[in-house]
Amino acid sequence: MRTVNPEQHARKRARILEAAAFEFAAGGVDGTSTADICRRAGIGSGTLFHYFPTKRDVFHALFADDLARNAEVCAQALTAEDPAEGVRQVVEHLLADLANPLVPGLMAAVLLQVNRDPEFAGLMAGDEQRTRATLTELLGRMDPARLAFPPERVAAWIHRVADATFFAAAEDTFDPAAELREFRRLVTWLTGG
Repeated sequence: MRTVNPEQHARKRARILEAAAFEFAAGGVDGTSTADICRRAGIGSGTLFHYFPTKRDVFHALFADDLARNAEVCAQALTAEDPAEGVRQVVEHLLADLANPLVPGLMAAVLLQVNRDPEFAGLMAGDEQRTRATLTELLGRMDPARLAFPPERVAAWIHRVADATFFAAAEDTFDPAAELREFRRLVTWLTGG
């Protein structure tokens, strides 16, 4: 019986997902074939299907891995003694990939997939609810007189503006470092910091 080396398995899976990210960013789900992913990853179709039975599964996995990281960040943020530090942790995670050139294409693919794949839409909605609930709880621990709006509204604004910032990444004049600095200032204003 053949044994599986967990590290090798994880590396190959990561290579497949990295290749898929490039392909989905360029062509969306419809414009990407499993052959495209295999070619970029340097693997055969049998290997791809060993890891992911369908192209849809590849797309889901690409985002499910990040959802797990987001859940970890949210859980960690909730343990922060200073709620402002917890908010900062969530915000930094939300914008961690801002400089990634694949983001605009992947965001477009996400929007399309959310509107036609109920399972994927559920994954994304659950992640959004977790993030907003985490931000709302952290903001609720802060002095309400300092917040620009009630905690749930501040959480919604932070999340919406973070999402919109990724869509702006496709603009020619987009500067990720400047956008991140401005976003941090906006969060500081919203939280009265």
